[in-house]
Amino acid sequence: MPFGDRAFLVETGEVAAAHDLAAHVRELGERGDAPVAIDEVVVGFACVLVVLDPGDGDTGADAAAAWLEQLVVPGGGRGATGPRGPASHLLPVAFDGDDLVEVAGLVGTTPDVVVGLLVAAELEVAFVGFAPGFPYLTGLPPELASLPRRPTPRTSVPAGSVAVAGGFASVYPRSSPGGWHLLGRTAEPLFDPAVAPFARVSPGDLVRFTVADPRTAVPPPTDVGRPLLRAGAGPALHVLEPGMLSLVQDAGRRGAGGIGVPRAGAADPRALELVNLLLGNDPGAAAVECTASGPTVRVVGRGHVAVVGAEPGSVDVRVDGHPVADAAVVPVDDGQVLSVGRSGTGLRAYLGVSGGLRTPEMLGSRSSDVLSGLGPGPLRAGDHLGRGRPGRARGRLDLPRAAAADGTASLRVLPGPHVRTDDPAGTGPFDDLVATEWRVGTDADRIGVRLGPADGAAARPSGPTVTRPSVPMITGAVQLPPDGRPIVLLPDHATVGGYPVVACVISADLPLLGQLVPGQRVRFVAVDPETASAELLRYRLGLAALVSGWFPVTAAT
Repeated sequence: MPFGDRAFLVETGEVAAAHDLAAHVRELGERGDAPVAIDEVVVGFACVLVVLDPGDGDTGADAAAAWLEQLVVPGGGRGATGPRGPASHLLPVAFDGDDLVEVAGLVGTTPDVVVGLLVAAELEVAFVGFAPGFPYLTGLPPELASLPRRPTPRTSVPAGSVAVAGGFASVYPRSSPGGWHLLGRTAEPLFDPAVAPFARVSPGDLVRFTVADPRTAVPPPTDVGRPLLRAGAGPALHVLEPGMLSLVQDAGRRGAGGIGVPRAGAADPRALELVNLLLGNDPGAAAVECTASGPTVRVVGRGHVAVVGAEPGSVDVRVDGHPVADAAVVPVDDGQVLSVGRSGTGLRAYLGVSGGLRTPEMLGSRSSDVLSGLGPGPLRAGDHLGRGRPGRARGRLDLPRAAAADGTASLRVLPGPHVRTDDPAGTGPFDDLVATEWRVGTDADRIGVRLGPADGAAARPSGPTVTRPSVPMITGAVQLPPDGRPIVLLPDHATVGGYPVVACVISADLPLLGQLVPGQRVRFVAVDPETASAELLRYRLGLAALVSGWFPVTAAT
């Protein structure tokens, strides 16, 4: 099934078939034997998400659809799934969880019997998601598989917690919110971003729990403060004041969705690419993403900087207290102080520097991910951000306006994979979505934006349901929870989710998501796949044309 304009969701019907298909698609993509460039392959419950690399704007979606159809039919050419077979893991657990006694009461037995049932089961990793390294384990005995999620989720579940809910067992690799029943804890790490292959378990692996001494099952702390970033003796930006939420972001992580790691990267990828093109950097080079109000930094070493927001004149930028233009190259000398003030239009702006930022990489990216905690996180006073070798700065950026005159954002969408095709015209959830004018709620961040009706009326409860527990997700997916208030996913979204996806924002409009401001009106506009493809191509080809000339600007450039 199409999932937006550059991804496909393949339902296999069986967990093992999903593992085989995902491994085969990855293998063909890595060998260059796929007819299109593969950006990401993520396993869900008996399904596989294949995300295409848009490259210069042509996704090759038709060729990809025909290729995937051939792979999933019986005898469709799938061979060996690669040299790595399923691995087996023993995880010692101290069974002293907060919900053990309650779970025993729910299934009508004793805590000792609950422990015996769990350690006797050979569990299989169906998929990994929700958080980096978080395994969804199938194979529970019926008594434990029947347990639903807790009616009220906990705001924080300790790292190492062993839990069950909704037919699955799992281990929380890091502290995070959660609604599962806690039976125990393990000290075995399931995710280490510094050591490949990063996630300890993979889809298809087998897991058994064993009983451990509670004195030894002490997970290491995961929420310790990081040290200040150091840049060495070269050129850098020294953070004096961090601003409201300033994060280093680049083009994001590729190929890590299968172990539960979101792509992250810039919430407005267009603004990031434009600031880099303006400065002569690689389009995906790292910059500082400024949310609402940016940082104040001291420049170490001469160079060029630029700040690009939602539209020209949208950001207050100053050097040594004097106003300078945004969306323009600004020369800076050693010791000068640059400040990025509030954004008057849009939510985010990007502070770039010639040569790009050279902060530590994690899983191939310098980006900070607020969901999984990867990357350095929010900048702190005292951080030193290293700078790379500068290129030749450009002269001019013709940045168009971002929204309608009344400030309403229009997002073009395609129907999502969970829209029923047999609904009468104008009555389905997709039709309701595009017929309603929405307003951005206050609970909007890099993970997602929640919307409510713009007129303040109560949202209609949603109708569609999803029979499978979780499917992989993409940025721009419009999820519809039971309360009827849509959630539009941003780059730090969980890699799998259980809410139905009724629409997908087209790739050409994803930059608009990162600029949505709480209280802003939003309307969805239905388009067809041909329009989405043409707009993506126009978007990719048009970016470079917005930048012209060379710095310093002279007449006729």
